[in-house]
Amino acid sequence: MDQSNLDFSSWSIERLEAHVAGLQRGQELEGIRVEAQARVYRSVLPRVDRLRWAKLSLAANRRFHGDGAWEQARMRSQEFELRTWVIERLGADADLDWNPEVLATDTLATLSLGPCQAESVAAGWRDLPKVKIGDLRRQKNLTAHINRLMPCLPPGPIKDQLARWASVRQHLP
Repeated sequence: MDQSNLDFSSWSIERLEAHVAGLQRGQELEGIRVEAQARVYRSVLPRVDRLRWAKLSLAANRRFHGDGAWEQARMRSQEFELRTWVIERLGADADLDWNPEVLATDTLATLSLGPCQAESVAAGWRDLPKVKIGDLRRQKNLTAHINRLMPCLPPGPIKDQLARWASVRQHLP
């Protein structure tokens, strides 16, 4: 049976959670991530259920991706987007995944460049080797959510760093 074409829409969350726990890699995880994320967006579901679906989506996302720079950047970008959406729409809480300050710190820790360095390198990005352009592109992808996250943060150095990134990312390729 071709596992990559399974229809997870009728599976219970308990069944999907158990299934994800038994998988290491594979396209099934992407299918589960997408299905779980779709359920997060269903406003008819109670908040607690939507948060559980969000956790499942994050778990599938974290298991699906490999260790390469692009795969890790894609994983983190998808994670940051979902966490931001949950914080915006369902509200922050004590869970670290739904804490805006933790998300901001996670975002900054994932970036391989500082905003000043990225801005400096980006000034002549068209003349850079492809690998450097790719690094700048990953920085841009990893900061795609920050304009939506900043209103959820209290004033302080973390918010200031994200604001700096927000101004820099518009110059990245």
